[in-house]
Amino acid sequence: MRLFMALVPPPELHERLSTLADAAHARCGGRRMPDESLHLTLAFLGEVGDDLAGELAEEVCSLAVPAGRWTLDAWGHFRRPGIVWVGGSRPDAALQRLHERLWARLEGRGIPGRPSRFIPHVTLLRRAERLEADDLPDVDLEWTYNQVTLIHSINDGQDVRYAPLARSQAA
Repeated sequence: MRLFMALVPPPELHERLSTLADAAHARCGGRRMPDESLHLTLAFLGEVGDDLAGELAEEVCSLAVPAGRWTLDAWGHFRRPGIVWVGGSRPDAALQRLHERLWARLEGRGIPGRPSRFIPHVTLLRRAERLEADDLPDVDLEWTYNQVTLIHSINDGQDVRYAPLARSQAA
């Protein structure tokens, strides 16, 4: 099964991200991410066997995640896949520490794949036709978090949907 660890936005932030996704889609075209899939990926694990997935779910449930607050105040893009995203204009030390902590645990289990760079962002569009963000609305959001979710990415051949497998504890 294909897994990743992520922060899932609280409902009020989720609505605001959805509104930004609508604005980005109207301006940039491409494929808008479904509302239920908006998240911040902390660790993409790829294909994992059922036994390891169960062990990871147990481990995530036992994690204590300290409360943090991430400021989203910038638009960005990844040119090659045509991704338009929102994120922070400055590095966020708490998110970086959480990312590093998760990857240290994963690598301790022999799971490879730590990216060479961590750019915290929420993908709003894929395959965007335009990547310029000049006339997109200003972004000024605060994301308060204290929980990591282990998510199963399910591809049924037509759509990709996400199913939470486990959630961490709040510290």
